[in-house]
Order: sequence, then structure tokens, then C-alpha cells
Amino acid sequence: MNKLPISFEFSAPKTADATAALLRSQDRLKGFDPEYVSVTYGAGGSTRDGTKEAAIALGQGAVPVAPHLSFGGDTPAAISALLDEYQEAGIHRLVALRGDRQSGYGRSKMSHAAELVAFVREATGSHFHISVAAYPEIHPESTSVQSELTFFKEKVDAGADAAITQYFYNADAYFRYIDECQARNIDIPIVPGIMPITNLKGLQRFSDICGADLPQWMVKRLEDFGDDADAIKAFGTDFVTGLCQRLIAGGAPGLHFYTLNLSQPSARILKNLGY
Repeated sequence: MNKLPISFEFSAPKTADATAALLRSQDRLKGFDPEYVSVTYGAGGSTRDGTKEAAIALGQGAVPVAPHLSFGGDTPAAISALLDEYQEAGIHRLVALRGDRQSGYGRSKMSHAAELVAFVREATGSHFHISVAAYPEIHPESTSVQSELTFFKEKVDAGADAAITQYFYNADAYFRYIDECQARNIDIPIVPGIMPITNLKGLQRFSDICGADLPQWMVKRLEDFGDDADAIKAFGTDFVTGLCQRLIAGGAPGLHFYTLNLSQPSARILKNLGY
């Protein structure tokens, strides 16, 4: 099996201990030779400083880093200043998102990710490789499939270089989305996001928030395991390995793992894939 480019996503730490744990996980995963690692940006920019500090710390290593960036309640001047800091730190990648709005945070004049992509391009030219989000199973706030594809094309037209999808467990949804994008002359790489399965309740909570569909048969199987954590991990590893194998065979341009700052779940899948 061909070894596609892979990348890992880490959550922005909020404490010194969390930062240390993130760095340990990154150190364990770097042996898989990732193309880059990314660091999330909390709702409303709530982890802006943590994202920046973690990204700069990770950027000191050999693996390129891509901090997430959203406008949240920030002013254009604040975003511009952050871009300057990233450029000075030698960072050349970004993941540009509209981001979730946090209660109590002000609203930026920008309200769509395409506006953020255009702003970054105007401010920094071609310095950054910009990835954006894609939603094969449709963003929970989208009114239709057509509106979702329209918003995605706007991000591409604004200057996005690539996209990372929300996680999913139905490969057909991804391939159908690719076909629909190609029909609209969207030709940037669209990398599937991969979420390892380690805990049913946590997965259900995340999926309710982001709109990811959980196949009923998969949920029932996980429920049957009850509190048997080892059985859940074994099933999850095998199932997600199979998903990745189908995506690779179908021509996916890479795999992006949502690590939740844990190394072993992603590592088990990658070892199954021959990495």
C-alpha cells in the first residue's frame, strides 16, 4: 500500500501540564514522518495565546506546524499582528476557519472563512499554505448541500491551497463530496479527517456538535462492548483502519488524524496501514 502524506491535529493546551503532554504526544508521533502538525483555536479565539505558544514551540522541531486561525471576536489589526508573529517564527502553514463563536465574545466584521482566507492572502501574499475546512456530510448550519458547496468554493476562490474534512465514518460520503466538488471545478486536495474511536460517549458528544454521522450499526456494536475499554479500542482500530484503506484505495490525497492529544490511537491505525 502506498504511504500517503499524513498529518496530526492537536488541541491547544490551556495549562503548562497540558502543553507538556501535547509535546510528548507529538514526540511519539513524529516517527511516522508527518507532513505537518496543526494546533486548534478555541471558540471565539479563546485559546489564541495557547495556540500561538504551542505552534511556536512545535515549530522549533523538524516537523512544520500549522496553527489554526479564526476571526472570533478579534479585530483585523489583531489578526494581522498574529500573522506577523507567525511569519517571524518561521511558520508557513495555516488552517483558516470561521470557527465556533463563544458566548460573550464580540463578533468580528468578518463572518465567513472565505473572508479570512482573502484577508490572509492580502496581508501576507503567498507566504502561507492555507488549508480550510470541508464537510462531506454537510456543516450543521448549512441550509442545503448546494449552499455548503457554494461556501466551500468561495474559500477556494479566495486562495485556499487545500482542505481538511470533518471526520466521518462513511467513505461513500467523502467520495460523493469529491465528485460534487470536481463538478464545480474545485481541484484543490481535499484530505479526509480521521477520528480514532476510543470512547463511545465522547464520540457521540463530539458528533452531536459537529454534525458527523455515526452509523447506527457501529453505535450498537460499541454499546455491546459496555465498559470493556480494550474491546472498544480494538474494534475502533480495526474499523478506522478499514476506513483509511478504502480512502487510500479510492485516491484520497492524504490522511489527517484528530489526535485529541493522544498518540496511541492514531499510532495503532498507522501501524496497521504499514507506516
